[in-house]
Amino acid sequence: MSELLDRTKLAEVWEQIWDKGNVDILDAIVCEDYVRLRRGESAGSSLDQVKAEILDIRQAFPDLTTTVDAIVKEDNTFAVFWKSQGTFTEALNGVPPTGAQVETFGCNLLTIEDNKIKREEATWDASELLSDLGLQSLNSAFEQHEVEPVTANFTGNPPQEAFKAFNRQFVTGVMVVTTLDEDGKPRGLAANSYNSISLDPPLISVCVQKTSSTYPALFKSNYMGLNIMSRDQLDVLGVFAAKGEDKFSKVDWESAPNGSPLLPGSSASIEVEIKERFQALTHTVFIGRVVNATATENEPLIYRAGRFYDSQNLTELS
Repeated sequence: MSELLDRTKLAEVWEQIWDKGNVDILDAIVCEDYVRLRRGESAGSSLDQVKAEILDIRQAFPDLTTTVDAIVKEDNTFAVFWKSQGTFTEALNGVPPTGAQVETFGCNLLTIEDNKIKREEATWDASELLSDLGLQSLNSAFEQHEVEPVTANFTGNPPQEAFKAFNRQFVTGVMVVTTLDEDGKPRGLAANSYNSISLDPPLISVCVQKTSSTYPALFKSNYMGLNIMSRDQLDVLGVFAAKGEDKFSKVDWESAPNGSPLLPGSSASIEVEIKERFQALTHTVFIGRVVNATATENEPLIYRAGRFYDSQNLTELS
């Protein structure tokens, strides 16, 4: 076993595991109580969990190549400095592939006992790679700022119906979010979870459910269009609020400078360059920089409690 753990052999093993997916090699070089700890993590991962994560990453990045830059040995520890490159071509942890190439770096500290790896402290994990692609998880962001992360537990107070009642009282506009898929086909969905983040720089956010048929195309795209529906576009809104494969065959549309579909007759439209994609359980929050904008005198639709209203006859409160 000693030769497996010298610098040369350890580099060879690292390549076999990460570049070729031969994760069972780990069985021979780790202790029975082996654990890997990642930055900000206290519980750690078992050998089986580590193997599964490596294979998931290998599947998402089939052309992954890893270079071991240096291995430093001191007493009973090895510090492995490495870098990896790959193309995101398959889904990872429910995140659709973007086709983007990424290069990421890390250092793993290996503690040796009885000539086997007992403990591994990693400065990198899968979320780091996603972050390099602009796909940061909201949980990761919360951890960085010592805020309690979002969990999948929807029980407790307030009950879901009470939260729904709260949301129904919030008056919003309605928009259609649009993009082009990989084949250049226009895609779109209705949404009302939009926010203006800042005017300088011109940043916005929009939240999209992952089950939407438009979601994969939107996730992979670099640009999207946001069209605020006017009081005369209730029928257009109906097209995008319903399920359908070729929604744009039923409406008029035109291309923005970067290709995003825009809907004539809207109260206003913008085209946005997607900058970040934050994962929030069932939804993704897209952060974008506005690259062009148009506005008309067409009065917008208003949405409240599942119903639509004409905004033209609103009475201003004194």
